[in-house]
Amino acid sequence: MTDDRYEQGAKVPTDSEPELSTALPYAAREPKTTRQRKSTPDPAARAARADEDRRLLIRYHRDGDPAAREALVSRFLPLARQLARRYQHGGEPLDDLVQVASLGLLKAIDRFEPSRETAFSSFAVPTILGELKRHFRDRGWSVRVPRDLQELAVKVDRVGDEVGRELGRAPTVDELAQRLGVTAEQVLEAREAAGAYRAVSLDRPRGDDEDDESVAQTFGADDPGFNLAEDAATVERLMTVLNERERQVLQLRFAEDLTQSEIGARVGVSQMHVSRIIRQAVARLRDAAEQGPQV
Repeated sequence: MTDDRYEQGAKVPTDSEPELSTALPYAAREPKTTRQRKSTPDPAARAARADEDRRLLIRYHRDGDPAAREALVSRFLPLARQLARRYQHGGEPLDDLVQVASLGLLKAIDRFEPSRETAFSSFAVPTILGELKRHFRDRGWSVRVPRDLQELAVKVDRVGDEVGRELGRAPTVDELAQRLGVTAEQVLEAREAAGAYRAVSLDRPRGDDEDDESVAQTFGADDPGFNLAEDAATVERLMTVLNERERQVLQLRFAEDLTQSEIGARVGVSQMHVSRIIRQAVARLRDAAEQGPQV
């Protein structure tokens, strides 16, 4: 169904309008195919349809008739679907876009003033498009990005193509910044933000083969061995402040896990003496640790 069935004055934007690319930064545009247009309805039929739409709008806004609202939705739902189909190539499910466009249609019905002389469809089209634009702006991005940065990312993408065609090569950051009237840092930030539009699953294989390792498997992780190595180096340095017997007692107690009685039998001293050696050795180690390495 084409836009010819709607009242005169209704305007469905074409692919050449710049605001569509601003609304959908990375959604593919609808392919420019030639469609066979149906014969244009006669002016009398268009006028009769417009009069019926206005009567329904008056019934709904003046009398609060829900049946009139439902009738308006049924009459203009094809228009909402047509506008939603223009955006379906951007990776969003068509059913979701139709729901968004339908919500825009409901808002247009509720906000339209029947006293206005313009056709309802002339008000409904920009309202529905605005709802679709908000959907892509607020929910289409995988990561929340400030609106001004989203808009700059769109401009950088579009102007980059234009300048590239003019120069016959990819433009530099400074050339883009000069054309857009922004700083080079802002251009770089916009390009980085553009990567937030679509997220990549960490479980996705790195290559084309499903058996390839996932993206998550290529990420680094904290290795506990580094901490152990640092602790071992620290203990080795601190042990130099102890004498031979103190090092031997600590080795038997904390490395070989012997009891104080077993240690006393091994080194030839009493269990009480072993306890005193351990306390003194630990105190000396604590003092050395607090003082830090001697330069």
